[in-house]
Amino acid sequence: MNQNHVRAAVFSAGSWGTAVGKIMADAGTSVIMHARRPEIADAINTTHVNPGYFPDIELPYALTATTDAATALDGADFLVLSIPAQSLRASLAAWAPHIGPGTVIVSLMKGIEIGSGLRASQVITEVTGIAAERVAVLSGPNLAREIMDGQPAAATIACPDEAAAHRVQRACHTPYFRPYTSADVIGCELGGAVKNVIALAVGIASGMGLGHNAQAMLITRGLAETTRLATAMGAHPSTLAGLAGLGDLVATCSSPLSRNRTFGHHLGQGMTMAEATAATRQTTEGVKSAQAILALADTHGIEMPITEVISDLLHEKVTLDQAATALMQRPPKPE
Repeated sequence: MNQNHVRAAVFSAGSWGTAVGKIMADAGTSVIMHARRPEIADAINTTHVNPGYFPDIELPYALTATTDAATALDGADFLVLSIPAQSLRASLAAWAPHIGPGTVIVSLMKGIEIGSGLRASQVITEVTGIAAERVAVLSGPNLAREIMDGQPAAATIACPDEAAAHRVQRACHTPYFRPYTSADVIGCELGGAVKNVIALAVGIASGMGLGHNAQAMLITRGLAETTRLATAMGAHPSTLAGLAGLGDLVATCSSPLSRNRTFGHHLGQGMTMAEATAATRQTTEGVKSAQAILALADTHGIEMPITEVISDLLHEKVTLDQAATALMQRPPKPE
């Protein structure tokens, strides 16, 4: 099906936003990306590459860029949001007046807002006043570099409105990218947010020289605590066993392309937070969201030992050695 009549505005031109913009353009959707820096927008329009993230990959000609939010959103069927979760509220407040009455918002964000404990879809509805039925979430094992290379991947698109989910699905279905639909927004968002914290733990274990057994243990027990929190908040357990849960968790915890795993690896090798931040360079959502996720767990009476240890380490309440000991010395009990 030709999607040329369908238009998507992608905010912004970072790593994952660029990858999803490419997916949608390859699917036949007309894509305009909103870039904060004029030189990035100019490069996308004139040389068809994003020099900030993928200088070696040509972007589709159906993908253009602008620095003007109103221009990007004019006539957009979809607003695709890919910005740091902690920047969402302020940024969206500035863009909201330009969002059309029928635009479906697609969140790519995998974080929990500090202070409010809100998921990205909740922040979106609160800031814009748009009904939850017009807000979809795209989540799954999606490493941007692999997708830019055209390697196969899949994701879950969750939305309370099944028709809206199918519209998003059609707008980003390509031979290399297979989107599935779901109604479980809570499960998709929590799977995406908590996996970043677990990936930090796996990265730390890797950086300290611990083997695959230890890393597999952290992934498995990390999935258990993610599922406990998500189901307590209304998610369906099967979502956490799917692409947005286990799939995303495995990819993020296993790949050197994962910024959260990489950040953790740096910490495990003895870097300070500042050094790890400088070395990783991109936004590491797990670092920002760990405390907010832990606060959610406390509210719902859920035990999340890995998240708790990582939060303590990030806030320098425990040393690296103490964190490693705490992760390994949980009291034995039935699984």
